[in-house]
Amino acid sequence: MVEERAKRASRSSERLPDFPWDQLRAYAETARSHPDGLIDLSIGTPVDPTPDVVQAALRAAADSPGYPTTIGLPETRQAAVDWLARRHGVTGLGIDAVLPVIGSKELIASLPAHLGLGAGDVIGYPALAYPTYEVGAALCGARGFATDSLTAFGPARPALLWLNSPSNPTGRVLPVEHLRKVVDWCREGGTLLVSDECYLECVWGADSAAVSVLHPDVSGGSHEGVLAVHSLSKRSNLAGYRCAFVAGDPAVIAELLAVRKNLGLMQPGPQQHAMAAALEDDAHADAQHATYAARRAVLRAAFEGAGFEIDHSQGSLYLWARRPGNGDGEDCWDTVAWLAQRGVLVAPGSFYGAAGARHVRVAFTATDERIAQVPARLT
Repeated sequence: MVEERAKRASRSSERLPDFPWDQLRAYAETARSHPDGLIDLSIGTPVDPTPDVVQAALRAAADSPGYPTTIGLPETRQAAVDWLARRHGVTGLGIDAVLPVIGSKELIASLPAHLGLGAGDVIGYPALAYPTYEVGAALCGARGFATDSLTAFGPARPALLWLNSPSNPTGRVLPVEHLRKVVDWCREGGTLLVSDECYLECVWGADSAAVSVLHPDVSGGSHEGVLAVHSLSKRSNLAGYRCAFVAGDPAVIAELLAVRKNLGLMQPGPQQHAMAAALEDDAHADAQHATYAARRAVLRAAFEGAGFEIDHSQGSLYLWARRPGNGDGEDCWDTVAWLAQRGVLVAPGSFYGAAGARHVRVAFTATDERIAQVPARLT
């Protein structure tokens, strides 16, 4: 019996890619041994306070003895609809097209299985991508396919295609024309398009505005066959609250709701109130954006001053950086090692796909005090 359980556990682990962050431990120890301590720019976890308006809403809703509903509170879903309209020009969306979820990572990993995808299905995602898209394909037994080219799929269209703009890890922002082309291509072939828009408000400069796939200029005024995933972790420093939502095609939302009801997947009631408060308040998001912009400017100047080249990086909370070397740059792990010796920890680009082998991802989610030390570390 014990042996059989061990075999089953082994088979389960073999379905999934290796958890990449385990590979950074030795470099983290090197960086931690620096006389002035570790500056961790590897994982993009927020370090600034959760906004007061959100904390107040959570406290006010703390008395929550009953079960929440999976579909979520009407006022929470309305806050999502209003936010998408006010900040991102999304029209024609009703609250029946919004579903609160327990953080965007949970949704991304589970969505293919919840929609009944499996063996024989293809799930596409960008060539450089958040690893959880691949995890979601592996968990349901589908074939993951990493590419930035629609023609690479050939005549057999994928069942599901992920987009991510602004991109994690590259910070690339896809223009309206490209998004519209992808929406049209997916509709022609019956592919469900899901756009991960967790960094939609994290853009830097007037020439790099990010647009939702739900915007009428992209979707043509219809949300058929299209979903968008949004998270408040970065915008509102709510990573610890696990507040996110998916919105779009009401028929697909209803399908997800039916499955999630049976699984008991429901965002806690107090968090639903907190999420509504965060979506209704733009002031804290604008202030946080300014904080990140200042940190980004310090880091970009520091890395470029040390001879790094920065590619894309118009959006998200990262710089996509490489050191000149043989060909397109030195191997990402050599760059990680070089920075670790200076007490700075970053993520190797290979975590996000083979195309990232010459880059590192630099997060600007450390404190002002730690980021201010980076220029001296790199000179």
